[in-house]
Amino acid sequence: MAEQLHIHLVSDATGETNHQIARACMVQFQGVRPTEHVWSLVRTSSHIDKILTAVEAFPGPVLFTLVDSALRRQLIDGCQKSKVPCVSVLDPVLDTLADYLGVESRGTPGRQHRMDAAYFSRIEAMDFTLIHDDGQLTNDLTDADIIILGVSRTSKTPTSLYLANRGYKTANIPLVPNIPLPDQLLETRNLFIVGLTNDPVRLTQVRRNRMLMLNQKEETDYIDLDKVRREVTDARRLFREHGWPVIDVTRRSIEETAAAVLQHYARFHGEEG
Repeated sequence: MAEQLHIHLVSDATGETNHQIARACMVQFQGVRPTEHVWSLVRTSSHIDKILTAVEAFPGPVLFTLVDSALRRQLIDGCQKSKVPCVSVLDPVLDTLADYLGVESRGTPGRQHRMDAAYFSRIEAMDFTLIHDDGQLTNDLTDADIIILGVSRTSKTPTSLYLANRGYKTANIPLVPNIPLPDQLLETRNLFIVGLTNDPVRLTQVRRNRMLMLNQKEETDYIDLDKVRREVTDARRLFREHGWPVIDVTRRSIEETAAAVLQHYARFHGEEG
């Protein structure tokens, strides 16, 4: 049976940083079933008291992102009394940056979520990506930071949305047999275009599952393995002919695919050796 682990995530902002770090770490431990106790917008001593009461009732590690020194001390002292580990997940990074830069951090709760220029840039990128999903709009592809091509069910849309959340205007266009690509892709230079591909057997399984979800059970070329193999081969040939980088998504998560896209993007713009 999986071992139960209570983990308390304490933040003076949204708690997203804690959540992502905890998830990234917990997947490294097999046989552990974590229960997350999420405490966000923690900015008062009474709130810390409630958290410490919960820690006593459900003992487990405490991960926190608090900038108020008094609240930090109160939480750390309370955890020591309960004999549970208490870790500030940002301190090592902040300390390293402060030493390197020779300045102190601002210590403002939730500062990363303020509506600055980067925030509005992400909103603009998301709007662009949504209206350029699945080849819906192709007359202004020159405005895209990234253009993703691939046959059906190669994770084009989720990868595009992930990149948009990072601030990149991303258009994705499906490769459909006998349907020509938009002229802009072939006529315009200096567009960053990347191709996604998948193992044909795996791709056929994904497509079949998709059809079952839609209650469509008839056999079609869409899930015919030989036809799918031809689609994938034709797509790879197209990418090779135009010198577009190719990423195989067969064993990649969306995050890993997006990271690979950004590596190629950096090389395209001469930002990486």
